[in-house]
Amino acid sequence: MASTEISEPPIPAIVGPTASGKSDLGIELAVKLGGEIINLDSVQVYRGLYVATAKVPEQDRRGIPHHLIDIAGPTENFTAGEYARRAEAAIRDVMARGRMAILVGGTGFYLRALVQPLFQSPETDLGLRDRLRRLLEARGAHHLHRMLGRVDPSSASVISPRDWSRTMRALEFRFQSGERMSKSRPNRPPPPDFAERFIVIALNPSRAALYSKINARAERMFQEGLVEEVQALIDSGVPADAKAFQAHGYRRVVEYIKGERTLEGALEQMKLDTRHYAKRQLSWWRTWPGTRWINRFGSEPEALIDALQYITEATGSTR
Repeated sequence: MASTEISEPPIPAIVGPTASGKSDLGIELAVKLGGEIINLDSVQVYRGLYVATAKVPEQDRRGIPHHLIDIAGPTENFTAGEYARRAEAAIRDVMARGRMAILVGGTGFYLRALVQPLFQSPETDLGLRDRLRRLLEARGAHHLHRMLGRVDPSSASVISPRDWSRTMRALEFRFQSGERMSKSRPNRPPPPDFAERFIVIALNPSRAALYSKINARAERMFQEGLVEEVQALIDSGVPADAKAFQAHGYRRVVEYIKGERTLEGALEQMKLDTRHYAKRQLSWWRTWPGTRWINRFGSEPEALIDALQYITEATGSTR
């Protein structure tokens, strides 16, 4: 969302569906532009979760600093509001040192919380969130939006039916507080002064190739010890219903450990969950104004060329 009224360089956000190569592109850009990576993934914030999070190993980061990874314990209810506070501080620190802050990840509501700060709301009811998430997976974003239309028509009128994260949050607010979120919207804090400098670059490789990569990656995660990682965390005292385990890669493994699924069933459901999640991510980013699309994987050389061109154009528009 670059503005012609500012004189500072843009802040790229490399987004897109899971397994699309966001980290590959983010690191290449950081090397080229003198940047540092700010994590934009809601699972990578958790310590102890590695196999299914796609965290880039230290030896593969090419010397590029990565911020906001492994900053929360697996039992912590790490919120979008907390992410926004920490991300703002990290971005200011990176820019103060003359480096380019580059956000990388696929968690759209984290970026929205950063550029449109959240107002005070009740503490998250994880049980309610899980029920709404199950409805989302079973019946889709439009079903949740129709629910919101019945209980808070004003909020529904300004939220896209595709924007499932804002729809879920509005439903949570309504059911937990008894109030409509639309009444509380005027109390939202102002955005940070750099909010208009974001340029969102979304990866969108071919659907067939993406799904194939998702399936192969899920199989590799099981081979590389995903079940053993989850079992070790549970044995260490992390409860099976911890928020960190709500991620699609971990939830099905927990169900297997509890005896609710076979190992093969957990793997196949994880593949299906991840493909559906990727589809929802693409739909979500289509609601973000001014998104620049790259119809490739982030690891393709042409993706770097396209991203650099977008950033150069945005840089020119801010001078």
